[in-house]
Amino acid sequence: MTSFAPDSIVLNRKLPLWYQVSQSLRASILGRSPQDPLRLPTEEQLAGHYGVSVLTMRQALKELEDEGLITRRRRRGTFIEPSARRGAPVRLLGSVDAIVAQQSGMTTELLGHGTVPVPAELAEYFPELTEVATYHRLRCDEKTGEPTNHARNYVRPELAERIDREDLARWPMTKVLRDVVGVDISRITDTVEARLADPETARLLQVPLLSPILHYTGITYDTAGRPLDVAVIHYRGDRFSFTVTLEAT
Repeated sequence: MTSFAPDSIVLNRKLPLWYQVSQSLRASILGRSPQDPLRLPTEEQLAGHYGVSVLTMRQALKELEDEGLITRRRRRGTFIEPSARRGAPVRLLGSVDAIVAQQSGMTTELLGHGTVPVPAELAEYFPELTEVATYHRLRCDEKTGEPTNHARNYVRPELAERIDREDLARWPMTKVLRDVVGVDISRITDTVEARLADPETARLLQVPLLSPILHYTGITYDTAGRPLDVAVIHYRGDRFSFTVTLEAT
């Protein structure tokens, strides 16, 4: 029987390996195509794929099992749960794969794209540019069809020329930039704050005007410290929570 083939990952030794593996595998599962097989490779095969011990792999799989994304069947193997709920709380521990996993697994509709003058509030990130490419997307729960968030990405024009819009319907911008365009991402700086839904956000997310929402801004940098993408995302306040874990070094 053919097994599902997860994406690869470069592990950061400063972060828990089981966490990075679980987030990478989670992103692969949520971003899979409908025709991909549901059976996962064995623990030993997955451990070899990620370059970790079987014990670490087992801990990562338990995380996904507890979330309801996979089912482990004695003597039969481990299988992706096709009807698993995708709206799990966001857990940020410092890896880019956590961002990819958080943004994966939803039905995505591209509402519009094009080139616009650099917005005044983003001028500090693109000081040498007069225009940026923009993409506006609406994400919905795969199971219920309920809107969960809408996002606007502002991307450097030379990168936008290499972005396929069909990829954005399947994967988050972070994954497209890293794995399709081939950009070396060094870090993502996130800001999350509480706001009230304006008329456009209320209409798109199907919530009352002035309802509480989570306003997220994420700036993606390359290894030279240059901003590549600024994501502005509005999340429904009744569907998302953000938990940040800080580890002592």
